[in-house]
Amino acid sequence: MSRSRMQRRHGWLAMVGCLGVATCSDPEADDGTPPITTLGPGPGSTDTASTGPDEPTSAGTMADTDGASGTADETGSVPKFDMGQLPDVPGTMPPSCEVVDDMNAVGDCMQTAPPDSFEPDVQWQWMGEGDEIYVVVTPLVANLTDDDGNGTIDLCDVPDIVAVAWATLGGPAHIHVLDGATGALHFTIPTLVDFSVAPALGDIDGDGLPEIISANSTGNLLAFEHDGTLKWQSASAWPGYYIGAIALADMDNDGDVEIVAGNQLHDHQGNLLWTAPQSAGANSATAAADLDGDGDLEMVLGHAAIRNDGTLLWNSGIGPGYPQIADLDDDGLPEVLVTNANGLALLEHDGAVTYQGLRPTGAPAGGLTWLRPATIHDFDGDGRAEYAVSSGNQYSVYEADASILWSAPVLDGSGVAAGTAFDFLGDGDAEAMYADETFLFVFDAMGNVLLQTPRTSRTGTEYPVVADVDNDGSAEIVVVSNEPISGGGATAPAVQVIRDVQDRWIQARRIWNQHTYHVTNVREDGTIPQFEPPSWESLNTFRTNAQIEGGGVCIPDPAG
Repeated sequence: MSRSRMQRRHGWLAMVGCLGVATCSDPEADDGTPPITTLGPGPGSTDTASTGPDEPTSAGTMADTDGASGTADETGSVPKFDMGQLPDVPGTMPPSCEVVDDMNAVGDCMQTAPPDSFEPDVQWQWMGEGDEIYVVVTPLVANLTDDDGNGTIDLCDVPDIVAVAWATLGGPAHIHVLDGATGALHFTIPTLVDFSVAPALGDIDGDGLPEIISANSTGNLLAFEHDGTLKWQSASAWPGYYIGAIALADMDNDGDVEIVAGNQLHDHQGNLLWTAPQSAGANSATAAADLDGDGDLEMVLGHAAIRNDGTLLWNSGIGPGYPQIADLDDDGLPEVLVTNANGLALLEHDGAVTYQGLRPTGAPAGGLTWLRPATIHDFDGDGRAEYAVSSGNQYSVYEADASILWSAPVLDGSGVAAGTAFDFLGDGDAEAMYADETFLFVFDAMGNVLLQTPRTSRTGTEYPVVADVDNDGSAEIVVVSNEPISGGGATAPAVQVIRDVQDRWIQARRIWNQHTYHVTNVREDGTIPQFEPPSWESLNTFRTNAQIEGGGVCIPDPAG
């Protein structure tokens, strides 16, 4: 990044108040909201985190939430339901509450936020329901409720957050659906689910509404309607469900959605179609992608890829691990980045090994140190994709050749957590996010800490997500917490939503539907594409969200 760009981006660090690493919180607040810790507030403010509650509810505590129901806030702003026409994509539909973007014509982003717009603020927090105060899987975001009362669930409603909360480690859990604007509890699904399984959201039956797919403590898949009604339970069990993640995709482009769970493929009614002879390995988050260019999707286990009929496409011979798919060498074809117990591996689309067993930070092989999901994004604004992954007590961003771009200390020797990224200002420099055992971190393009706010976790499969969860036209961060690694003691809120104090961050999509989210795998209304656009041909990201304008996905210009 050029010096002038660095000065423009972080000039507010020299402004008054909370200089250095300081806790900037409201001295009047006494509601237990964790303080936001940053390198400094924006201009004209000495209160980076106004944590005093304005409107407590039975389930969530709001912190200065505004605009969620169409009423003006103190600035006179109203929610920006951004569903207009894409300025650089001809033929897009006029403003609508329905999806207008099939992600097959991704344009350039035109909107940016002011360069002094990184002033994080706790919008709301949810402490859990009853004794279920711990969440250890990734929160999901989608429209599940009719908030405006017009009889239709669509993009003009407020998105909802799905959280799997539990009371006892290893015990059963419930799915709780929260209002994205306030954190108020919409409903709790009474059917017990496994606390460690990351669910998926998506329309699996063609009714235009998302279902929630999870699993119980014996590995049977469970499908729930958007309102929590149990739709079906699979007859067969998924043997590798523990600390696993479910994914949805139309594998054979026939209009029916399939369910990916480890090395098993189920149909949309929960019937087991096949089990691959290759294992997904421990702690799985299997992906789906068209690696061979035949139009159909393959099940990507990482070390192996399986055609949608259950036959082997290739087996690389490396150890199983977490797969991530992107074009990392600019050849127009997808590569599979595999993070396994031995370190970092990169496979070509045909399974050929480019490198394997790399451990650039010096952290040792074995255990969970390198067996962690990665994030793919253009982190430094150079127009090329990098990837980020933790290795024990370091969170690092790597160039495609596994050389370290930057590395930052974290505390996470225990789990399999991932991270994410988002360009909050729309200036071409993405911010990286990681939640370790004690904090949520947001890093700038140089690896400097922009935000450090308390949370607690044993770090399972969960990671922070970014979405416009209140439909106000500005992105928010959703982070969860659970029982501290030391056991007992105070914990942070089960779910927190963090926004810019003035809602100036650019708008993200209003959905995050599964652990292996990569934008093109789901439309904003929760429908699963019959023909999924290859993500590496446009956004070239994995586990990050996209900016939207005019109701469609767009790409910010690379940093100058």
